[in-house]
Amino acid sequence: MSQKVLIVDDSALMRKFHKQVLEHAGFVTQMASNGQECLTLLADFAPNVIVLDINMPVMDGLSCLKEIMAKQPTPVVIVSSLTEKGAQTSFDALALGAVDYIQKPSGTYSFNMGELSGLMVEKVLAAANVKPSLLSIRRNQRKQQEDCTRKNIEQVIQTPISRGSFDLIVVGVSTGGPNCLQTILPALPANYPTPIIVAQHMPGRFTKVFSERLNAMCALEVVEVTQKQAIIKGHIYIAQGDGDIVVEKLGSGLYVKPIETDESYLWHPSVSKLVDSAVACITPRKLCCIQLTGMGNDGAQEMHNAYSLGATTIAESQETAVVFGMPGQLVKKNGATHVAPNYQIASLLT
Repeated sequence: MSQKVLIVDDSALMRKFHKQVLEHAGFVTQMASNGQECLTLLADFAPNVIVLDINMPVMDGLSCLKEIMAKQPTPVVIVSSLTEKGAQTSFDALALGAVDYIQKPSGTYSFNMGELSGLMVEKVLAAANVKPSLLSIRRNQRKQQEDCTRKNIEQVIQTPISRGSFDLIVVGVSTGGPNCLQTILPALPANYPTPIIVAQHMPGRFTKVFSERLNAMCALEVVEVTQKQAIIKGHIYIAQGDGDIVVEKLGSGLYVKPIETDESYLWHPSVSKLVDSAVACITPRKLCCIQLTGMGNDGAQEMHNAYSLGATTIAESQETAVVFGMPGQLVKKNGATHVAPNYQIASLLT
């Protein structure tokens, strides 16, 4: 049976574009021009995925999203502008339970819609496979934390990671990443000794807003890497979107440096490139690699290579991964020393 997508946008032009792209990919579509119409259609149409604009009359996207998650939780991909305001709104939507976001086109009808169509289909397909229990991310994770039994805690403690045993932690994450990182990183104490570098697949204008958002939540200092800088304790480094990031060693010091996008890699910031650069600079047994939720396999082979050389590797389990692609590939390669739900990863590290 074909997957059903409800397209919600006040622009007839955008509805037409989404409809053409998604129906060409085999989806069955229905359309609404505002949030109120979306809620009216929700029960009868029973979509597998909703593509939801934010700025609409009658009822805006965020208000609609709250109602969707309360009445009939459904995977939602929001349509967002690549502006600072658009980034803030996107993170608000993700916190409310949206699965992912796609870029809002700008300009005339012929501009870059061809570029966006493939990405839209990919993200809608991924959203269609999201488990309903993971839609309201924060609410679900709070419940998971409450339900974390003594048995679960003891299972983690049986295979502890020695605190301070690493020179560096590198993290790869994509779809579902913001809420996942907001579960793990704020749980680390202010005196946590190991610096962390995060490659989150995200547009360039979003990573500045995201790093500021994380910094307000975390006891550790969170910074977006916009220039080469020394890697120091007590810091979390967020790779700048639409580019790549590498680790370098100069003398006895480690540095992190943004570089231009390497087109030989499919996803950016590239987890694969980050991990390879870290392995080249650090004794593998002093390196920890963490593979979190996301589409595709970015970083899985490189983390497996690091694991085979003695690095510690952690894969987020399917229990909490919005998309089990990236961590699932690492697990499939037998390259994970630990597999854990995201709410236990900070405990593993501390």
